[in-house]
Amino acid sequence: MTIDVARVRSDTPGCENQAHFNNAGAALSPQPILDTVIAHLNREAKIGGYEAAAEASDRLKHLYATAAQLIGGKPQEIAYIENATRAWDMAFYAIDWQEGDQILTAQAEYAANYIAYLHMVKRCGVEIIAVPNDQHGQISVSALEERITDRTKLIAITHIPTNGGLVNPAAEVGKVAKARGILYLLDACQSVGQIPMDVKAIGCDMLSATGRKYLRGPRGTGFLWVREPLIETLDPPLLDLHAATLTGPESYEVRNDARRFENWESFVAGRLGLAAAIDYALDLGMDAIRNRIYALAQRLRTGLDALSGVTVRDLGAEKCGIVSFTVDGHAPADIKETLAAQRFNVSASRRSSTLLDMADRQIDALVRASVHYYNTEEEVDRLIAAVDSL
Repeated sequence: MTIDVARVRSDTPGCENQAHFNNAGAALSPQPILDTVIAHLNREAKIGGYEAAAEASDRLKHLYATAAQLIGGKPQEIAYIENATRAWDMAFYAIDWQEGDQILTAQAEYAANYIAYLHMVKRCGVEIIAVPNDQHGQISVSALEERITDRTKLIAITHIPTNGGLVNPAAEVGKVAKARGILYLLDACQSVGQIPMDVKAIGCDMLSATGRKYLRGPRGTGFLWVREPLIETLDPPLLDLHAATLTGPESYEVRNDARRFENWESFVAGRLGLAAAIDYALDLGMDAIRNRIYALAQRLRTGLDALSGVTVRDLGAEKCGIVSFTVDGHAPADIKETLAAQRFNVSASRRSSTLLDMADRQIDALVRASVHYYNTEEEVDRLIAAVDSL
C-alpha cells in the first residue's frame, strides 16, 4: 500500500498554511477528525453533555476496539486516559513498590518518566539503573541482561525518545523481560501512529500512547494498554465511581478490566476524535504510513548531512521520522524562530527533556524536525534549503 498524498493533504486544512515539521509535538489533524470533535461539541450544546454522551455510547465503545486493533491487544485491555504521561503514570504508580526494588531504564529516557522514578526513590527507596547504550546509541540488550538482579522489579524504556530519530529495540528488550519474569512498561507516545505496533511481538506488559502526535488526534487524548492477566494485580493510584463500585459503607469493588485506570469525567468529544483518528490511520495502513515517514525522514537527514556546518544528531540502528540536528553558531531556539518566519514548523529540544542522553553527548539543545506522511518531498527540500541559508 502507498499513501495518496494529494488526498491526505486535501483532508488537512493546516497544509495550506505552513510546512509542518513538528509532528512529534502535535500533528495536524485531518478534517474528518475535526468534524467528529466539533459535531459532538455542537451536540452537547444542543441537548446536554450527558445526553450527547449517551447518544454516542456505541461510538465511544468503538474506541476500545479500534485502539486494541491498532496495537494488537484486546478491547478490555484498553483504558482511555487524557494523555500519554498520565497513562504511563497510572501504570507505573499502580505497581507495588518496595524498598530496594530496582528499575532498569534507558539512557534516552524521557524526563517525565525519570522524575517518577526519582519520586519513587524518595517515597519508597527504590534504585534506578540507567542501562548503557550499545555501539548504535540505543539501549544495549546485553548490558540490560547483565544488570538484572533478583531485586529488578521493572524494565521501563521510551520506545522512540523525544530528542531524535532513535528507535529503541523494544522487542529485544521484551524477550529479556519475559525470559526473566520482569514487568515491562513501554512509553510508546512517539511510536504509536508512526510505525506498526504489536504488543504481543514486543512482549511488553504495559504501553502508553497519545492521540496528538502521529495519530493526528485531538490534544488531551491518549490511552493505556495493560496485558489482561496483569490488570487485576495492579492497584490504581486513583479510584473513583467509574473505576470502582461502592458496595457498602466500608467496601468497594474495583473493575476487572483496564478501565479501572480511567476516571468518570473525560473529554467525550476528544474520545470520539481519538477513535476517528485511529480509524483514519488503520484505513491508510500502518505499513504504508511507516514507509512514507521513514522515506521522507531519510531524505531530510541526507540533505541536512550534506550541508556545511550542520550536524545530524540521530542515533540508533533504526531511525524514524524524527530528525534532530544542530547548526554551528546558531542556537536551536533561534533556528526555530527563523524557520517559523518562513512558515516552517520545527521544535527545539532542550537537555532537560532527555537529561542523561544529552548530557552524555554534551548537547545543550538541538533542532527537531519531525515529518509525517502528509509532508511532501518539495517541503523537505525547501526546509533543507532554508537551513542551508542560515
